[in-house]
Amino acid sequence: MKMTGAQAIVASLKNEGVKVIFGYPGGAVLTLYDALYAANYPHILTRHEQGAVHAADGYARVTGDVGVVMATSGPGATNLVTGIATAYMDSIPLVLITGQVAVSLIGRDSFQEADIRGITTPITKHNYLVKKVEQLPRVMKEAFYIARTGRPGPVVVDVAKDVFAAELEYSYPQTVELRGYRPLYAGDEAVLEPVMAAMSRARRPLLFVGGGVNLSRTAGEVQTLAERTGFPLVLSLMGLGTVPSVHPRNFGLVGMHGTYAANMATTECDLLVGLGVRFDDRVTGLLEHFAPKAKVIHFDVDPAEVNKNVRTDMRVLGDLKWSLPALLQRLDPAETAGWPGKLAPWLGQLEEWRQENPLTYEQRDDVIMPQAVIETVSELTRGEAVVVTDVGQNQMWTAQFYGFKHPGSWVTSGGLGTMGYGLPAGLGAQVGCPEKQVIVFAGDGGIMMNCQEFDTVAKFGLPVKVIILNNRVLGMVAQWQRMFYGGRYAHTDLSGRTDFVKLAEAMGVPALRITEPRELRETLERVLALPGPAVLEVRIPSDEDVLPMVPGGARLDQMVMGGR
Repeated sequence: MKMTGAQAIVASLKNEGVKVIFGYPGGAVLTLYDALYAANYPHILTRHEQGAVHAADGYARVTGDVGVVMATSGPGATNLVTGIATAYMDSIPLVLITGQVAVSLIGRDSFQEADIRGITTPITKHNYLVKKVEQLPRVMKEAFYIARTGRPGPVVVDVAKDVFAAELEYSYPQTVELRGYRPLYAGDEAVLEPVMAAMSRARRPLLFVGGGVNLSRTAGEVQTLAERTGFPLVLSLMGLGTVPSVHPRNFGLVGMHGTYAANMATTECDLLVGLGVRFDDRVTGLLEHFAPKAKVIHFDVDPAEVNKNVRTDMRVLGDLKWSLPALLQRLDPAETAGWPGKLAPWLGQLEEWRQENPLTYEQRDDVIMPQAVIETVSELTRGEAVVVTDVGQNQMWTAQFYGFKHPGSWVTSGGLGTMGYGLPAGLGAQVGCPEKQVIVFAGDGGIMMNCQEFDTVAKFGLPVKVIILNNRVLGMVAQWQRMFYGGRYAHTDLSGRTDFVKLAEAMGVPALRITEPRELRETLERVLALPGPAVLEVRIPSDEDVLPMVPGGARLDQMVMGGR
């Protein structure tokens, strides 16, 4: 079938089952947008390209589909960079289609020219510069294949402006053959035998559950593994939601702001089984003292992650959709039936740590405590909401105090820690899950970084509820200044004249503000019940810390538990 390059891209998106595109048009992609218009393709116009890529990221996390973004050349493409890096760090599948100047103008510092392929090489799984229209079907097929297979990630397809208008005989490939790319799915089942033996011998075992479990949709297998073996588990930030917060084997978040029980369990275990984890520095603390008494087994799809940070004793390479069912099949019910009994002393110790030092905070009646806001939202939603956060104290308080029930219900920027992520990711999550309640927690610092997306939320009538925890400071940075820099608050004071209620209302989103604890529950009930989008600004203390906290350069068992 004869068609233009722009029409070929639209046809390719249909072949890949893409339901919606997030983007922002410009001169280099006018022909592409004209083809979208002719096809009446669903498209969410955000108010900034960074908003578009974060929205596609949030959409991908909750649906498991590849998020698709379109932007023009030059600044349109470079505005995507932070969102691409965010997705790359958290292994989120995206395909980003950018316009480039015409082939004859490339390399001449032409108007709105930027080498987006060179710029994004370190933060993408792969990228392309398409100069010939005949390449488009193959490139599009490969881009989606690379983005969603193996360890997922973003792929950039940069297309020269004149390629959109050129014609080709369109035929979409059915298969992909890439000589240098062989994503691992099933590994060597023989490696499971020594793993089973180590699990059988362990007296203080611990499952360490990471974001790979959410990405691979294997939360059910992990929960079955914990229940069948009796093994307790802890979670990385990206692993939250994989196992319900109230599950008796779940001892919570591990790492810098982890629970006392989780950090002590990691320090004292004799076998640590990492499932889809990176062992990043926010989890390990002082690396040479991480899990010092344990043999480490690492299950992961990416060979590059094994032994990168933590030395492992055994590795199981392959997709968790292969390795976890294969492991479960080998667990002899007759043998594992006795495991919970022999682990009773260990489980008792963990429970003792949990009871001795639970997550807690000062109960006050003169100010609204941020933890109380999170807890109240958790109670009112019964843990059923899709929870999206920005980055900073709001993110950590939510991780600690929201009671998650379901995998895929937690959306946050983990690896890159991108402020400004929350609002656009929340609108993308709402597009992906229109039937679910989506709640965004943000700070007064992060919300300003992409606040223009209130207008997008209002325009499309997306019923996202945004709760701004306003402490009038750059909270997490101020906490470090308070704890480690003698209270010298260098440029973290955000007290100004911005009225968040008026800001939201100016963009068409109803908004309220509360300052008194007695207003909290009733106002939250009203806001959550509204049929459309809404904003609630909550004034909280400026000096409240996220605790526990493992200071930089400390071991996991060297937590700051309270005080200043």
